Amino acid sequence: MNPSADALKRQFGPAIRRVTESCGATIVYVARERTREILAWLKETPDQAYDYLVDVTAVEYRDADLPLEVVYELFSLRRKVGLRVKAQLAKDAPLEVDSVVPLWAGANWLEREVYDMFGITFRGHPDLRRILMWETYAEGHPLRKDFPLRGRFSRSEQVRQALNANPEAHYSLEELGIAEAYHELPPDMRERLTRGERGRIPDATGGR
Repeated sequence: MNPSADALKRQFGPAIRRVTESCGATIVYVARERTREILAWLKETPDQAYDYLVDVTAVEYRDADLPLEVVYELFSLRRKVGLRVKAQLAKDAPLEVDSVVPLWAGANWLEREVYDMFGITFRGHPDLRRILMWETYAEGHPLRKDFPLRGRFSRSEQVRQALNANPEAHYSLEELGIAEAYHELPPDMRERLTRGERGRIPDATGGR
């Protein structure tokens, strides 16, 4: 068992809900409303020094009564030890938790992916928007257990929306990875990028 677990219990008392161990990894469950405070302590306390945020992800179990979990994988580069921290989010309450971008800038895109795939809001995030699906994606959050295997729309509607979407109207040149190829783009696309135009997908009836 990672000794950080006992240190957390001494420091935060009942905010540490429980501690388990799985496959050699120590897992600490913390109170949702104190997640960022606890993670900041783990990062900034010298004898903890979890300075590297390996990942932020989430999990939803098949049992509908179980809460969603936001999972933080931490690692101390100096101490060469890892720690897994989880915050549970009840499904009958807003799915939200404080962003840890103020602690680790690298959490930016990780939290955006969790928001995109699970619909979990990270309060205080500087740019919380979809990162894998396009901004106007209307089918929901693909990694939720209630998400249909083939999506919520018919295959023909998915194709129609994809053909009508202009990705360059929603993302920067850097995000599309086409900055160096800008002058090879069609003139109308270059014009839209220059104007910073934002597009939207027509509704399912074909209206604009």
